[in-house]
Amino acid sequence: MADSILEMREVTKRFPGVLALDGVNFQVKPGTVHALMGENGAGKSTLMKCLFGIYQMDRGSIVLNGEERHFNSAADAMHAGVSMIHQELSNVPERSVAQNIWLGREPLNALRLINHRKMLDDTRKLLEDLNFDFDPAARMSSLSISRQQGCEIARAVSYNSSIVVMDEPTSSLTENEVAHLFAIIRDLRARGVAIIYISHKMEEIFQIADDVTVMRDGKVIGTFPVKTLTGDKLISLMVGRDITHRFPPVESSIGERCLEVRNLTAANPRSFRNISFELRKGEILGIGGLVGAQRTELVEAIFGVRPAASGEILVHGKLLKRIRPQDAIEAGIGLVTEDRRSSGIFPLLNITVNTAIASLGKYKTKIGMLDHRKLTSEAVKQNKQLKTKTPSMGTLVQNLSGGNQQKVILSRWLMTMPDILIMDEPTRGIDVGAKYEIYMIMAELVKQGKAIIMVSSEMPELIGMSHRVLVLCAGVLTGTLEKSELTQESIMRYATQFS
Repeated sequence: MADSILEMREVTKRFPGVLALDGVNFQVKPGTVHALMGENGAGKSTLMKCLFGIYQMDRGSIVLNGEERHFNSAADAMHAGVSMIHQELSNVPERSVAQNIWLGREPLNALRLINHRKMLDDTRKLLEDLNFDFDPAARMSSLSISRQQGCEIARAVSYNSSIVVMDEPTSSLTENEVAHLFAIIRDLRARGVAIIYISHKMEEIFQIADDVTVMRDGKVIGTFPVKTLTGDKLISLMVGRDITHRFPPVESSIGERCLEVRNLTAANPRSFRNISFELRKGEILGIGGLVGAQRTELVEAIFGVRPAASGEILVHGKLLKRIRPQDAIEAGIGLVTEDRRSSGIFPLLNITVNTAIASLGKYKTKIGMLDHRKLTSEAVKQNKQLKTKTPSMGTLVQNLSGGNQQKVILSRWLMTMPDILIMDEPTRGIDVGAKYEIYMIMAELVKQGKAIIMVSSEMPELIGMSHRVLVLCAGVLTGTLEKSELTQESIMRYATQFS
């Protein structure tokens, strides 16, 4: 392809028990946004990590600007003009914004010492060019996740790269921040920079991309101009089958009250206050709101992760005298956390341990030892029921796709046999096919009489899966919407009631 800035030819990559990439051919033109799509485990991130020198290909070649290149490291790729913004933030929390952006290539003075003034000035100019309004001297850990993501973008741009890979760059951004990111992408495209854009958000692809390459099972299914595709066609290409309904029917009988929250107020005065609601068996209760609404803070307080200043929580009519995670688990509550990587999985432990870790007390023998055979059997059973795709139960959970990691976390809580399952952003960062599987699991759980609290930033998900939706704004419960009242407009009206 003569007009390509990048060609990856016959790229093959194997991991133990898995053929991750199978003879992949991939081309990108300069000055375009090229979306790379597919289900989790399709090979998208693996292909980009081969490009970026993180993984070494077993076979294949990379041609950049007409010259065959081989990258032994990310540093090699960056020096050749390839930058990558990873889905998981890779900053140094206790260093400043400027130190993070110029890490490993700090400007030096005549004495070969770091020129801190120049580094701050260069960072300030870079941030101004990108319309970012935060302090280059600020400590990274003091910034919100979205601003940390902005620093990642600034670092990539600072390399003056001809190719920038963005892996799920909007996963932690608000709607306004996404619009800002798209303005940056359009500016880079106008300068002739090629953007490789990985996202599971269909609306983003149709808004920003020029071309789309679809991968499935480690192979390229095809490359298409965006204008020739529809949402249904793209989904069909990704999953290899038609998904006629985005959400499964949720058929359950709403039963008696199983959870009651009375006037719950956070210990942090800037968080939520005086929250009261009820949850019933067989119900999916959605919690909506914009960034800063304190949704995660609320559900973590119910589970005992965050302290509450006042209020009561009753499970099956019984008051929880202490609100700690172990008390919540004993009362039949489970929590699937918002951030799978930082607070969900134990990346360096295998699937069996990750699944069983919340239930270890149930598998102690009379002499206080763990019954590993029984524990492993139950972990296998739970993951088999949820159709977790893995070479073996001994596989490190970090080697699974996002959707399968989420299934392992769900298996963990199902092993505790909860009556109430709190799911905070249950489908964040997973593909459309895996999302549907998670929805099916949720529908089956409430059909069995379980109750689910679902926090979601995706309004179609709230509307499609919830029986009722609580809407928070700035820590205040501003409205409760029944199924018949659920629209994006009604949710937004309550979500923006307070400034």
